[in-house]
Amino acid sequence: MAEEQKDIEVKPAEAASTAPAAEQPAEATTETVPTSGAATETVPATEASPAAEEKSEPEVIIQTERGFAHYVGFALLCVLCVCFFFMPGIALTFGVSQLVSLNGAAAWIFSAILSVIIWLIFKLKIKGFKKSFYWYVAFCVVVLAILIGIEVATEKFNVFASIFALLTGANA
Repeated sequence: MAEEQKDIEVKPAEAASTAPAAEQPAEATTETVPTSGAATETVPATEASPAAEEKSEPEVIIQTERGFAHYVGFALLCVLCVCFFFMPGIALTFGVSQLVSLNGAAAWIFSAILSVIIWLIFKLKIKGFKKSFYWYVAFCVVVLAILIGIEVATEKFNVFASIFALLTGANA
């Protein structure tokens, strides 16, 4: 055991003496730095090791190419977000379309105008953009829940199929 420790102690010394000069740690030197007044002060200065001087290379992140399904899913998500934002106007347009026949373009324009007007009412009545946006999103959720309730409660009245047909122009 003592011999193993002796070997361990000797190896770093041998490695330091056999290592090339570039890999050996730099020795501390002193330099004289003038200070205010007549006295001078000796400050130890150390040289930076070559390993610290080397710039670390930036980390490269390789991103895999996305497939067709990723883009189709993103497009579907965007369409659903737009439909969700226009949900109050779409619901009102659907109610009006039960009374008066509307084509697809008129239904979209009417839905968009009604939704923006409803959102502006929320914006004007509730102070703060963020708070009014949250209330509008909550209102959209309530409207969606009402439409789902109507869909479930009445079997012959297909709300979402009728809305889809109205917005695509297939209802005319």
